[in-house]
Amino acid sequence: MTSYPTIAEAGRLMRAGAITSVDLTRLHLDRIARLDNRVDSYLVVMEEQALSAAERADAAFRAGMDHGPMHGIPYCLKDIFDVAGMVTTCHSRIVPEEPATADAAVVARLAAAGAVLLGKTALHEFGTGGPTFDLPFPPARNPWNRDHHPGGSTSGSGAAVSAGLAMAGIGTDTLGSVRSPATACGLVGLKPTYDVVPRRGCFPLAFSLDHVGPLTRTVEDCALVMDVIAEPARGGRSYGSELGHGLKGLRIGTLDPFHEAAGGAVDPEIEAGFDNALAALRDAGAEIVVINNLPPFAALQATALTIHRAEAYTVHRAWLAERPDDYCAISREKLQAGAALGASDFIIAQQARAELIARYRHATAEVDAVVGLSSFMLPCRIDDPAALGATYRRHMRTPFNVLGDPALSMPVGLSRTGLPLAVQLSAPPYGEARLLRIADGLERALGRMSTPPGFAWEEGVPTALPDPAG
Repeated sequence: MTSYPTIAEAGRLMRAGAITSVDLTRLHLDRIARLDNRVDSYLVVMEEQALSAAERADAAFRAGMDHGPMHGIPYCLKDIFDVAGMVTTCHSRIVPEEPATADAAVVARLAAAGAVLLGKTALHEFGTGGPTFDLPFPPARNPWNRDHHPGGSTSGSGAAVSAGLAMAGIGTDTLGSVRSPATACGLVGLKPTYDVVPRRGCFPLAFSLDHVGPLTRTVEDCALVMDVIAEPARGGRSYGSELGHGLKGLRIGTLDPFHEAAGGAVDPEIEAGFDNALAALRDAGAEIVVINNLPPFAALQATALTIHRAEAYTVHRAWLAERPDDYCAISREKLQAGAALGASDFIIAQQARAELIARYRHATAEVDAVVGLSSFMLPCRIDDPAALGATYRRHMRTPFNVLGDPALSMPVGLSRTGLPLAVQLSAPPYGEARLLRIADGLERALGRMSTPPGFAWEEGVPTALPDPAG
């Protein structure tokens, strides 16, 4: 196997009897043991449980049972989801004394589909705050440059999948927390339509903004994971039902007014990557149109922030009163901000949200999807507090949590310094299949992202594993 296999490729090899799930799982566990000290992506590695799950997956294959696209596939999980028998740490000192008694819904679905859980990954404390060094666990690092931020809050899953320490990762996205590490680490990260993936068993950050979604290396793999973790796509179709259909006849809108709201603060290389992606979409046959009459970007951001602060404070109110010093400083500051809000602030924000959604729906009614920036800046150094603070303001992901629409970040190249460039696509509610079709068309035009330097798949790969290409 001369290059990192996709989920689809590994699945074909297992079904052909060329490799086993145990082979694949041992290979990932070996890579974790050798390489994770560079990126600190895992909080706990479940070696014994993973190998047992892989053996069950292989036994099922031998018995003629095929549980679907994730059967035998190793994946990682943000440690904000419950796994029966394990404590859910949320990367915090404030952890429950007792382990979870049941799997989170998404974990149960993956287990039933024969997937292999490798371990639980790092995050920003409770899904908020940022990368910090005043917690019991180190922050995850960016595999493209370990001195840089991997995005968050699903930072560990992003780092692990990018570095080839898992074939897929599951995370949460409240203000962009799946798409942020996808953007920073050169991955495909999907925030589905609100509640398309169940949130039961996931520790909440902000109830009405929280989404659950996958991080993968390719668009096809993203669709395969969605077929397992999500409710069925509209019409009972697969989420990948439109992959390979091309882009001819599709209308894609650009969010120029949102870009203008960045105030000229977009990194020139990110702008160039976006322009290159637009050209690729046009060349593939899509019609590109400018969307006007959008609701103000600042209003969407402010509405999201008010709702987030109010809902997150509600979750943490008792702990903030009883154990404030057990939070890291940045989490405590962000969570306590909700204490200053009243019920009227929250109600006004929810009323504004309804109006903003209506305006956005009207403005985008004539397009199949929209394309825009994800981040306005390249991943900054992980030890630069000022730049990290700016990172969480200078992006375009938050509006889609307010809207509840599916949104996807995907790589479109590398900067001169070797850091990923990305764009963001979004479709109307329940339009994931169409969104993935467009992302697939762009990926085919631009090519897949490579493995970060220092994480080459060839290192230590058993020669018994064949090349998935043939």
